[in-house]
Amino acid sequence: MKRIDVFLADYGAYHRTRGNIACHAAGITLILFGIFSMLGAIRLGALGPVAPLTASEVLIAAAFLFDLTLDVPLALVMLAESVALDLLARAVAEWPVGLAAFVVGWIFQGIGHAVYEKNKPAFFRNLVHLFVGPIFLLNELLKLRSVAVPVK
Repeated sequence: MKRIDVFLADYGAYHRTRGNIACHAAGITLILFGIFSMLGAIRLGALGPVAPLTASEVLIAAAFLFDLTLDVPLALVMLAESVALDLLARAVAEWPVGLAAFVVGWIFQGIGHAVYEKNKPAFFRNLVHLFVGPIFLLNELLKLRSVAVPVK
């Protein structure tokens, strides 16, 4: 079994109900947007004549490299989502909006676990799950990898 399959199955064991997965779809998207918005305020240089390099792009590159070690197709899809959210964050260009999105995203996560799943978040047991969550959701949507995870 590949490492990505172990991560997805382990993460999936904490996310079996459709309500929790829906809360996570909204919550993780808001959290990522919030992180990119806040890190976008930290300028590091230039990506070209008109595009600034920010801490957001550094995080996206590092996450992409990690994701590549797990699964190339999922890494590419995650990169596309991250770039889209980063571009949206650049268009909004307000870190307080990003902070609000980040907080609301975590509220969605809490609701998903408290109301639908009735368990603690997976990252309480393994911090790697903070990186696995977005990939898990993309895999749930696109079914790029077949992982045996029971869904209620």
